Amino acid sequence: MLESLLHLRVDNDELVGVDHMLAALTAGTLAFPDGATQVFTSDGRTTYTEGGRSSAGEWWVVGEGRFGSFWPPDYRATYTLRWVVAHGSIAGVSFTATEGGTRFDGRYL
Repeated sequence: MLESLLHLRVDNDELVGVDHMLAALTAGTLAFPDGATQVFTSDGRTTYTEGGRSSAGEWWVVGEGRFGSFWPPDYRATYTLRWVVAHGSIAGVSFTATEGGTRFDGRYL
């Protein structure tokens, strides 16, 4: 588990609370099953890299367990964020799109 998350005691699939959203998203690079990666920074920026191509966006906390993102020029989305816990340790976070319900599980590298 990443050092910045050691103090947290959460269950798998538990909503990420507002108080822990920043820590959850910025704890490290997230890797997805398709090989893509994503980095979130504390200043509200994010970079998604897939197939060697990167795109930059913005993110913000919407409320309990939810955050929004903007990808220029005009893509906006809101996601529900839940913890991914494996073998008793936080392993990553899952993103579920509020529109359509598609889920993406990211694991910390």
